[in-house]
Amino acid sequence: MIIFNPVHQFVGTLQATEGCKKRRVVLSRPCITLFKQQHAVAGREEKIMKNRRVEEDNMGSEESGGVSKRQRLDEQFSASGIENPLVPYNDVDDEEEDFERGKTANGGGKVEENSGQVVAAENGQDEEEEEEEEDLYGEDNSLEKRKSQFEPREDCPYLDTVNRQVLDFDFEKFCSVSLSNLNVYACLVCGKYYQGRGKKSHAYTHSLEAGHHVYVNLRTEKVYCLPDGYEIIDPSLDDIRHVLNPRVSDLFVDIVTGDGYLRFTRDQVKQLDKNRQWSRALDGSDYLPGMVGLNNIKETDFVNVTIQSLMRVTPLRNFFLIPENYQHCKSPLVQRYGELTRKIWHARNFKGQVSPHEFLQAVMKASKKRFRIGQQSDPVEFMAWLLNTLHANLRTSKKNNSIIYECFQGELEVVKEIPNKAITEKKENGDIFTETSRMPFLMLGLDLPPPPLFKDVMEKNIIPQVPLFNILKKFDGETVTEVVRPRVARMKYRVIRLPQYLILHMQRFKKNNFFIEKNPTLVNFPVKNLELKDFIPLPMPKEIERLRSKYDLIANIVHDGKPNEGFYRVFVQRKSEELWYEMQDLHVSETLPQMVALSEAYLQIYEQQQ
Repeated sequence: MIIFNPVHQFVGTLQATEGCKKRRVVLSRPCITLFKQQHAVAGREEKIMKNRRVEEDNMGSEESGGVSKRQRLDEQFSASGIENPLVPYNDVDDEEEDFERGKTANGGGKVEENSGQVVAAENGQDEEEEEEEEDLYGEDNSLEKRKSQFEPREDCPYLDTVNRQVLDFDFEKFCSVSLSNLNVYACLVCGKYYQGRGKKSHAYTHSLEAGHHVYVNLRTEKVYCLPDGYEIIDPSLDDIRHVLNPRVSDLFVDIVTGDGYLRFTRDQVKQLDKNRQWSRALDGSDYLPGMVGLNNIKETDFVNVTIQSLMRVTPLRNFFLIPENYQHCKSPLVQRYGELTRKIWHARNFKGQVSPHEFLQAVMKASKKRFRIGQQSDPVEFMAWLLNTLHANLRTSKKNNSIIYECFQGELEVVKEIPNKAITEKKENGDIFTETSRMPFLMLGLDLPPPPLFKDVMEKNIIPQVPLFNILKKFDGETVTEVVRPRVARMKYRVIRLPQYLILHMQRFKKNNFFIEKNPTLVNFPVKNLELKDFIPLPMPKEIERLRSKYDLIANIVHDGKPNEGFYRVFVQRKSEELWYEMQDLHVSETLPQMVALSEAYLQIYEQQQ
């Protein structure tokens, strides 16, 4: 330590090696400069000698049958009780195969057991740096197989400290200290996430500081006791594993009841809608699997109502309940949607609600922040984007088909009448040119009549009502719809193929030059037995097939409030008892079918009767 004093001299504190005594000497400025020069020269010479010793060690290792001078010195230091300075800090953490202390290997990477420590004989600085990196993250990237350092135990004394009330696996698997998603463990005592389990890891440090000893790896689902490091084998932890990852095996899906686990085949998955049994959370509250509330992170109600609506589409739900159906797909959005589906329909959750945080993160990334947390969006736009993105990720290379198209895709015949100025090489019909084409669709947009401009005698705004059949005439093939973009034309639409699930959305919001206005017109629609053939001319099916044009409502999304300040809620049907439930974020309550028909419908999903 160098100190500048008032008499313009430097006082240096030097430590002698003999007897470890300290002596203070007073050095002038020239002496200090000379001392620095000598110290720099000595440092360069020491570095050169170190490189020479490394070369001599390597040559000596080859001449003496693989035993180098450095190794012999290491043995002497170990025998004399002096800690070997060449021993890297062993902080190994590999979930596939743990390192076994005391295992002996031949060659440059020889490992010996000496005085209870692992002595590694390196062949160079590169290997030492690689091991230090492995120790830092608690993982080993080498190809050598390593076995468990400690034998698994079934009698861990800390299992009674596990607190299931604080466990929440709905959020992203990131270390709460390093914010890394590599090798993350969850503390089963406080519920926090930490990285690694080696001696330099955050989980190891937390186990010493807080006295929390039970941790689960969020990827492999193995449970360990820290700081001891052994794996815990206990069937009482299986419920935590099932909440962490609601599993579906190759041929069965696990449906958990109060009496234990029942095994359902793929065919029996389709019978989930007949299940009438309630489940109970850890806090004693009852909930229905599939009818759980979704947490509103921040203005994400448009996502919640969309997810709750799609959970009523049986083929789509059954597809995502079995991960093997989409294991070939590497899209994070598809994987997160599948995880969310299994959590919503899981019958043994620790709580009666689910947080779609991981799914929202995947949505933000896939949509390039078009839909994000903290910004209200339109559920119709989100529904269209989600279905198209899922289809693009799930479709096969040979044919453009997926579970999305199987459920929602229909087909329209579009007749476009264009003025003579726009096109010159079309079929001429007077001064109008007609162009006929076919167009697939996933949802149909319905135009509402404009609301009245004047108030009634009671000085109140008149809220008009319109039957659903009147606005469906847009697709009868005769009603003309005027469009101005991308160019002026007259359009006629006719449905030529009906989908299994029909999505209708009422165009309530219109944006002008100043603000967004909402059309409050109420649409009168039937909850059951919507017969389309009575109002829309449909093509006759083939001889073997029969015309299926009758639909039942299964989900109805409603908007309440002003355009920029309102919120969304959804009415969904529970098929097992044909009851209707109103769902708004975490709020789930039973309601009457008549209340569904009195709402300002914004988006509806109808199921085709089979």
